[in-house]
Amino acid sequence: MSVQHFDMAVIGSGPAGQKAAVQGAKAGKRVLVIEREQGVGGGCVYRGTIPSKTLRESALQMNRARRLSSMLEMKMHSDLPLAALMSRVDDVVAAHGVYMRDQLSRNGISCFHGRARFQSDRQIELQSVDGERQTIEADIIILATGSRPRTPSDIPIDHEHILDSDSILSMIYLPRTMTVLGGGIIASEYGSIFSQLGVKVTIIDRADRPLQFLDEELAHTFVQSFEEQGGRYLGGQRVSNVRWDGISQVLTTLQNGEIIGGEKMLVALGRQANIEDLGLEGAGLSVTEKGTIPVNDHCQTIVPHIYGVGDVIGPPGLASTAMEQGRRAACHALGLPESDSAQIIPMGIYTIPEMSSIGLDESGARKRYRSILVGRSKYHEIARGQISGTSDGLLKMIADPTGEYLLGVQIIGEGATELIHVGQMALRSGATIDSFIDNIFNFPTLAEAYRVAALDILGQRRKQPAFSAQSVPTAA
Repeated sequence: MSVQHFDMAVIGSGPAGQKAAVQGAKAGKRVLVIEREQGVGGGCVYRGTIPSKTLRESALQMNRARRLSSMLEMKMHSDLPLAALMSRVDDVVAAHGVYMRDQLSRNGISCFHGRARFQSDRQIELQSVDGERQTIEADIIILATGSRPRTPSDIPIDHEHILDSDSILSMIYLPRTMTVLGGGIIASEYGSIFSQLGVKVTIIDRADRPLQFLDEELAHTFVQSFEEQGGRYLGGQRVSNVRWDGISQVLTTLQNGEIIGGEKMLVALGRQANIEDLGLEGAGLSVTEKGTIPVNDHCQTIVPHIYGVGDVIGPPGLASTAMEQGRRAACHALGLPESDSAQIIPMGIYTIPEMSSIGLDESGARKRYRSILVGRSKYHEIARGQISGTSDGLLKMIADPTGEYLLGVQIIGEGATELIHVGQMALRSGATIDSFIDNIFNFPTLAEAYRVAALDILGQRRKQPAFSAQSVPTAA
């Protein structure tokens, strides 16, 4: 049997794999994408980013409609079926799946639907859905197989009453109460989305505050907003037992003896990489203690022509980061310039309200520079925030000890994941704090918050003793 040869084989068609494949194809290479699911796009399209963010948008629109109906003295159905919200999710997911498939097709990328398993470091056995097997050979192999929810052995996830982040969107009705285990991105996003939909949500986590990697002030602002919406965050708690009572409640017993009841439970305690069926040992690859594939700064494994991108190499688990990893891995493998964009990657968290961050946060900057200046602008001080009724927002600008150079930006509130790109461009271009004051922003806009925060830093700078001129890096 002849062995088909490709310049590049990409296992997995999620954000990381898709970008790697397109980059390879645009370089004129013969590329094969191997995807075990029926559609291309991976968990991002069918179970993660696209459906959850679409549901989030529906929740926001429904909340706006409720406020408008109240203002116009109109009535809305108080019991909106989840199916009505999910039908829009299905439409968006289907459209995005078609877009992803067409993009691969336009670039002349071959696709195979089935399982992949290493026979050697260059040969991969493919098994189709009907059981047929064939072997292909590739000069470059990129692993982008993604991840799945981690399922603790002591929590009886049944995907009906106790769900994980893959099965949460299979609910056919909105429960009145929900318990969420975990304090990471998925737990915080779904917790705030369902709270916005009128569900009484209780988030339980070991940490005192959710999103430990995020600026502390933003996390506290999020918890405050979540609890004002009707949610409850129980931090510093350990769970001793979870069980379905067989009637109507999932009962969670904490180690302090408190019992929390909820109609549904979402278990969001991390994710684990999809690597078990790849036969990594056949390619000479090993995994870390956390079950991820170790790579260098170029996403290159210990086998030089095999790369790992996306969730298989561990956090941060963001689609935007995975896309960049895929592109950079393909560029490195093909000897193309990678650019330095990976040094300044924004983080977007689609909670309600949403959050975003780039560069150093306040804590990280204080560790590096000890004395820094922090400029704050609250949405309720901005005309656009007052007009749109989005008063629960905050933009922070972190400046170096002289107050002249921008080190980072953190935002919580409406439009945070869009506004952050102003800070991103400023960091990449080495813009000074004064450049935000000298520029004219449209009025009224939320972007005006940058100028207000910069003026806050300017005010602090004028109160300081004169600094001697010094060269300070602009970003982490």
